[in-house]
Amino acid sequence: MRWCRWAVLAAAFLMLAGCSVFRDPPSGGAYFEDDGPPDSSPDPASVANAVPRAEPLSRIGNAPYTVFGVRYVPMSSVRVGYSETGEASWYGRKFHGRTTSNGDEYDMFAMTAAHKTLPLPTYLEVRNLANGREVLVRVNDRGPFLGGRILDLSYMAAEKLGVVESGTAPVQIRVVATATGRENSSSKTNYSKAQSAVFLQAGSFRLRGNADRLKTQLVESGIPHIRIVTVDYQENRYYRVQAGPLTATNAVQRQRTIIMNVTGTEPTVVRE
Repeated sequence: MRWCRWAVLAAAFLMLAGCSVFRDPPSGGAYFEDDGPPDSSPDPASVANAVPRAEPLSRIGNAPYTVFGVRYVPMSSVRVGYSETGEASWYGRKFHGRTTSNGDEYDMFAMTAAHKTLPLPTYLEVRNLANGREVLVRVNDRGPFLGGRILDLSYMAAEKLGVVESGTAPVQIRVVATATGRENSSSKTNYSKAQSAVFLQAGSFRLRGNADRLKTQLVESGIPHIRIVTVDYQENRYYRVQAGPLTATNAVQRQRTIIMNVTGTEPTVVRE
């Protein structure tokens, strides 16, 4: 299992499955030891959310463990809709390729996270309360254990939520699916919250022509209302293709299926 992040305290954690901790950067800008963002990374707009699917409890990573004298007992189950509010941090290149608490290989470009007690795996909707951004992540690791934080995000999840520069952010997390041996149907219907209109983002492109071509494909495939939204991000302009607005659950699911058939990827939910 993955070594803990505190190199100076490594001996105290030899029996621990995983420790995900991010230290608040000082005013000069620094990351804990040699952790931090990668030198280069995929465009966050091209990385899809985690897709909830039926999974059993991980064989490892769900047993009780102790850190700093505190005993943690992971939940054997959790209901869909369970939520917490608190502070999230993130971890990056130092742990890329290492083993997570449930035996996965940590990929800082995947949509994953660490939590102290949720069953492994669990799928979460994470909302940055500072800017309103939302993502879906798969919890496959343990931590964080400093500062009372409730969640440690992968680098990519943090980037999409706008947490990388600040290091931490206030978040609300909500369970949309968990390991029960079957997928809870609620995990698929959570894409449209009651009485709230959503858009399904099918793609994001640097070239307007590519956005226009996807729009045409989606219209020809049976989605009548498509918009192209222009967004400036880190000195680059992107053209985002979005279906909607949608309010009915059945419409969301039908158009989600069409988008996945056309693009091969899960659409991102956008709320206004």
